[in-house]
This record gives sequence, structure tokens and C-alpha cells, in this order.
Amino acid sequence: MVQLKPAPSKVKVDFAAGDYVVYPTHGVGKILRIERQMIAGFELDLMVVEFERDKMTVRVPLSKVNAVGIRKLSTPQKMRAALDTLKGRARVKRAMWSRRAQEYEAKINSGDPVAIAEVVRDLHRNAGQPDQSYSERQIYESALDRLMRELAAVERIDEETATKKLEKILKVA
Repeated sequence: MVQLKPAPSKVKVDFAAGDYVVYPTHGVGKILRIERQMIAGFELDLMVVEFERDKMTVRVPLSKVNAVGIRKLSTPQKMRAALDTLKGRARVKRAMWSRRAQEYEAKINSGDPVAIAEVVRDLHRNAGQPDQSYSERQIYESALDRLMRELAAVERIDEETATKKLEKILKVA
């Protein structure tokens, strides 16, 4: 009979069930629980994160939480900096769209609200401005959605109110 050894659990975790976290490639999720599971003969401690809106649940080994970039929600000051970024002037580079699209996607997937706000600011179109291409619109909506979800979680408001707040800031800018 093979004796199974538990995986070393020396990982210090600053998260608890019920906390909201940001998973850079998925956005804001809620920790359902921290559980121990037997996987491939090893006991692993897993963080179970639910993304309710996407109807998705992710299990991340606690030893990989930092590697995948899971972090606590931004502070109100960090969100204020992101909202201030929206008020700035759009900076569109002269690079080809494919290169800019890659940069925008990287900023969105970084999970940094200020970087995401830069994407929203740069791709936002007011009435009377030229229309966006399909891919520009997709990236813009993705960035706006990520920023809105974190704003809603940080300020403890519903997503509709957060969307209206962002739209109001963008209209003024």
C-alpha cells in the first residue's frame, strides 16, 4: 500500500471566505471557501473563487495565488486614481491597430484599475466622434466592464449605479 504524503502547506494566505478578490484575467470574484482536495496523490489547499456573473467557479492552489496575480480589491484611493485617469485626455498612439490591441489587452489582463481606466479613456467615443471598429468596441466594453465591476465592489454599490458613475465621468471628460 502506498502512503500518501500531504503537500507542504507553508503558504500564508491573507484571504478568507466571503472576500472579494481580483483575478487579473477574469475580473472580480468572491471567495466561496478554502478547501483541501486530493489531486494526483497530493493534498492541495485550494481557493475556490466564484465569478457569479460569468457563471464560473475557479479553484486555485494556494501556492499559486501570487503567481496568477490574485489580489484583494483596490483601495478607495486607488479607485479614485483610476477614475481621475478617465478624466484625462485620450492618448492614442500611431502604432498599427494590432499592436495597440495587444497593449490594451495586456493592460486589461494586468488587473490594475488605473491601466484598465487608461484603456477605457483611450477607446471611449463621444457622440459626434467616428465610430469604432468591432474589435475596438469589444476591447472597450471589456475594459469598461472590468472597471465597473471593481468600482461596484469597492464602493459597495450595484453594477448599474457603477456603470452610470463611469458614464457620467466619461461624458464630462
